[in-house]
Amino acid sequence: MFSGCATAMITPFKENGELDEDGIRELVEIQEKNGVDAIVPCGTTGESATLSHKEHLRVIQIVMDTKKRVKVIAGAGSNATHEAIHLTKGAKDLGVDAVLSISPYYNKPTQRGLFRHYEAIANAVDIPIIVYNVPSRTGCNILPSTVKKMAEIPNIAGIKEASGNMDQIMQVIREVPSDFDVISGDDGLTFPLMAAGAKGVISVASNVAPKMVSDMTHHMLRGELLEARELHYRLLPLFKNLFVETNPIPVKTAMRMMKRPSGVFRLPLCDMEPSNAEIVRATLAELKLL
Repeated sequence: MFSGCATAMITPFKENGELDEDGIRELVEIQEKNGVDAIVPCGTTGESATLSHKEHLRVIQIVMDTKKRVKVIAGAGSNATHEAIHLTKGAKDLGVDAVLSISPYYNKPTQRGLFRHYEAIANAVDIPIIVYNVPSRTGCNILPSTVKKMAEIPNIAGIKEASGNMDQIMQVIREVPSDFDVISGDDGLTFPLMAAGAKGVISVASNVAPKMVSDMTHHMLRGELLEARELHYRLLPLFKNLFVETNPIPVKTAMRMMKRPSGVFRLPLCDMEPSNAEIVRATLAELKLL
């Protein structure tokens, strides 16, 4: 289904808080020109939790209408299974290649409940589904045994793993079939996880440095370990400092500094503390991105 670098794209807003549709188009074009393999609209980095369903599907539509080459893996998850099915059906109707479906947040389902959630989505829509495990956001971890069971469902195609637990992720890679894509959900762990068998990354940092992040993953896919490692360590401060405050506050701030479409935040997200903004600015300057 997927390998390489997918950008978890920000959602730019105008100063009045409305979608910046021209900005979305510009960001898609920047990503394509810099060699990424896929774009992920309406994920956590895209402030999906603040989008209405109409806006959510509109963002996906704009991305689909603008892109020429890249795959589109649309965010379409929810903590309510019926709502996740609704968004997934909407994304499918727009022609996306796959959906990224976050595990139910706040509800804290059991492992059985998690399996049944994804089973219901998979049974409702015949489109590839990438499970998204991010316990720090959801309060609930998808265990390797549950992922292994999910991998038996034909259209559950992979998992974005952002648990930060290397042992757990390697166990998943060991247990699932080779055609089930395990994808890094943490930029800082992409290099070691790809060395362990992951297929690529759904990246926050590639909003800011798409070519470098993409090149790193492509070096890994070609077995060019030294070249990939050099880029990994060059980018490591960026990977860290884009999380000095809650994502996507730092990355949208970085995009604003780079004069790329970004715009305002929707509450409850807000502008960065000035001291943290200076950390981001210095990191961009070190990478010659300003």
